[in-house]
Amino acid sequence: MEEKTNRIRKGAGGGAALDDVDRRLLSLIAADATRSYAALGEALHLSAPAVHERVKRLKQDGVIKGTVAVLDGPAIGRPLLAFIQVKTRNWATTLEQNDFTGLPDIEEVHTITGQSDVLLKVRTRDTQALEEILARIQGFEGIDGTHCIVALSTYLERGPSP
Repeated sequence: MEEKTNRIRKGAGGGAALDDVDRRLLSLIAADATRSYAALGEALHLSAPAVHERVKRLKQDGVIKGTVAVLDGPAIGRPLLAFIQVKTRNWATTLEQNDFTGLPDIEEVHTITGQSDVLLKVRTRDTQALEEILARIQGFEGIDGTHCIVALSTYLERGPSP
């Protein structure tokens, strides 16, 4: 899912006004996005058209960003999960000058507080591929260093709770 966003967010915003039904609907969709509007309506005691209207509004409000398949890294040949902390001279300039999205093994890019400035979530086929990504990142303009953490096992991965 390709998304147009500002590289530097101006603020987190106040969020959409969600009622209890919206939150229950979001929980159901997050658990299984393949459910029909009729099945969702049955669970929420609403009609299918009412559920459809709520989903449409939640999409328009940006609460639902998209519907995607969650892929299993090892099953698709990407068993190595790592987090790369990136130290930069100036994170805003570094993010503007370098295309982290051009590296397909990078799943997430976050600016962070602490001793590093940017955190990358990376999934690769092996340590050699991870080393290649590290070398490319270290070659980017404005990068002062990296620190890599390899995950041994994953016990929980999920999105935010509605």
